[in-house]
Amino acid sequence: MGAASEKPHIHVACGALRDAQGRVLLVERPLGKIAALKWEFPGGKIEAGESPRSALDRELHEEIGITVRDARPLTLFTHEYLERKVTLHTFLVTGWDGEVLAREAQRFNWDPPHRHDGLDVLPTVAPILRALELPPDYAFTRPDADEASIVRGLGRLARGTLLRLRLPRLSQREYAGVARRVITAARPWGLRMVLDRGEPMARDLGAAGVHFRQAELLALEPSNLPWVIVDNVLRIGSCHDIASLAKAESLGLHAAVVGPVNNTATHPDASVLGWEGFQALAASTRLPVYAIGGLGPQQMPEAFAHYAQGVCGISAYWSR
Repeated sequence: MGAASEKPHIHVACGALRDAQGRVLLVERPLGKIAALKWEFPGGKIEAGESPRSALDRELHEEIGITVRDARPLTLFTHEYLERKVTLHTFLVTGWDGEVLAREAQRFNWDPPHRHDGLDVLPTVAPILRALELPPDYAFTRPDADEASIVRGLGRLARGTLLRLRLPRLSQREYAGVARRVITAARPWGLRMVLDRGEPMARDLGAAGVHFRQAELLALEPSNLPWVIVDNVLRIGSCHDIASLAKAESLGLHAAVVGPVNNTATHPDASVLGWEGFQALAASTRLPVYAIGGLGPQQMPEAFAHYAQGVCGISAYWSR
C-alpha cells in the first residue's frame, strides 16, 4: 500500500458567513493548533455518525458562539496535505442568531471575498472565495435568438446573472457587433456578459468573461495560454468528465459547466448524469461547477443540495 493511501482522511464542515453588506468572515487559527496563524473559514471535523450540516451547527456554536439559522451547501472538494487528506463540506451561512465571539481567542476578518488577498490563508480558502464571487444564475441565449429578443428579455434576468451570448450561426464580425450592443444594453440591468468567441474579443469589448466549449478547452496548451493568472476576465469551460475538469482547473479557469443532469431535447443522445453523477464530478475539482441539462431557477435548491454553484439554462430563463 502506498504512502498516499495511508494518510488519514478527515471530513470537515465549515461555514462561509456572509453578512448583509456582502462581507464574509475568515478566522485566524490560534497558537497551538496545526497551521497556527493561518486564516480559514470557521468549522471543524465531522464526527462519526454526524451529518455535515449537524457538524456545521455544532462547530460554529463551539468556535464562534452562533446558532446557524440559514445555510445551504456551497462547495465540496478534497485537498491533500503532506500528512493528511481533508474533504471540506462548505456551507454558505446567511442567517444566524447570536453575536460572533472569539471563543478560542482567534482574530476575525470581515471583508468582501476579493478583499481577503492580503491574508496568509490555508490552501483550501481560495476555491471557496472564488465560489463566493460568482452568482448562482448562468443564462445562455437561445442559439437562434435575434438581437432584439435578447435585449427585450434582459429585464427578466436576476441582477448579477452571468449571460452567455451563444449565437453560433453568426460570423465573427456579426457576433462582435451584436455583442458590443448587448453588453451596453445589459449594463443597466447589472448582468455580466460572457462571450463565446475567444478571449481577445472579450477583452476588446469589455465583457465579463469568456466561455470555452470542451473541445476548445482540451485543445488549449499551458505554454500558449492567452492570459495571465490574475486579471478581471472570467474563464468558464464546458466539461463532461473528470479529465476535462482536471484540464480546466490546471489551466486556471474560474468555473466549469457540467451536465446534462437530465434528458434534454437538444442533446437526446448525451449520457445523462443525474444529480448523484453530477455531484461526483463536482467533488472531483476545486472549481465552482454549474449544473446544466433541463434546468432553470426552479431547480436551484436541488442544485445547491448537490454542491452546484448554481444552474445554467436557456428556455427557463427567457420564458419567465
